[in-house]
Amino acid sequence: MRTRVLSAGSKKNILLAARLIRSGEVVAFPTETVYGLGADATNSVAVAKVFALKERPSFDPLIVHIASFDMLPAVVSSVPESAQRLMKAFWPGPLTLVMFKSEAIPDIVTAGLPTVAVRMPSNEVALALIRETGIPIAAPSANRFGRPSPTRAEHVLEDLGGKIALILDGGATQIGVESTVLDLTCSPPVILRPGGVSREVLEGVLGEVLLPSEADEGIVRSPGQMKQHYAPKARVLLFDGEPRGRAIAAIKAKVNELKGVARVGVMVPEEETCHFGGDVVVMSPGSYNELEAVASRLFETLRGFDRAGVDYILALAPPRKGIGLAIFDRLFKAAGSQVIRVNGT
Repeated sequence: MRTRVLSAGSKKNILLAARLIRSGEVVAFPTETVYGLGADATNSVAVAKVFALKERPSFDPLIVHIASFDMLPAVVSSVPESAQRLMKAFWPGPLTLVMFKSEAIPDIVTAGLPTVAVRMPSNEVALALIRETGIPIAAPSANRFGRPSPTRAEHVLEDLGGKIALILDGGATQIGVESTVLDLTCSPPVILRPGGVSREVLEGVLGEVLLPSEADEGIVRSPGQMKQHYAPKARVLLFDGEPRGRAIAAIKAKVNELKGVARVGVMVPEEETCHFGGDVVVMSPGSYNELEAVASRLFETLRGFDRAGVDYILALAPPRKGIGLAIFDRLFKAAGSQVIRVNGT
């Protein structure tokens, strides 16, 4: 199959994408977070194509995207008061809410769960596409399962070129990490996946918001909960510790250990790149004093290491505040849910 990459700025191209989705095909399109791989959320055959194209396990549920509140009854059976407050505050935007699903959503979308994850993206191309289709769109990230998510059309082409008919190219995405997924079927609500809306901001609206407990491990209720995810080809080693200098020293020691036996990449904030050189491939997503910018470049940086052909990526963990929690989550999962903690004493 020839994959066409067409400008998302063209009304004609959006109409074409909408026709493809209505006919049961799959299309890649930009959102404010990452690129999505969209199919008619009410068509189980179309949704099955998404799982097959991504090589995604059937137990990993999808997020359903809508363009208006009028679409909600087709997706969820009821809307709790807490959801109404959150929608008013954050929709359209990078917040996904888990509620009980309607009968119109087939079980394949929700991995057989009685709940469904739904959001209203803020990207104008995504909204225009959903409006033109006139139906909710199920859309995970437009990449092969487990790989770094795509934040540019060329990332989609790298992973799915020749497998899908159309990619709408809207340039680089704004936020760069996926939406926050918040489970509203329990009290207090639980963040199943940190993302573009921080825990601190959510608590400003709802009060207490929890992170998943150890008891939840192994239960996949949301995208992004696998222990190994967002991973480049190289093995990722994530270093975490305070003061930062000790973590940098530990990374330098590991570089010296691996030199000569492997091609090593180092991912650190730009203010720390001066500590590395020689044969080491050094890339930075930005300053850890500007975490929003780091998030927007995170997956592009991980894919850059793939292009450089490194065997290892030694990464410094960011502060876990604001969107830093989402960045840490992506690096933690890329490292197979393991972290090298450096003693600060």
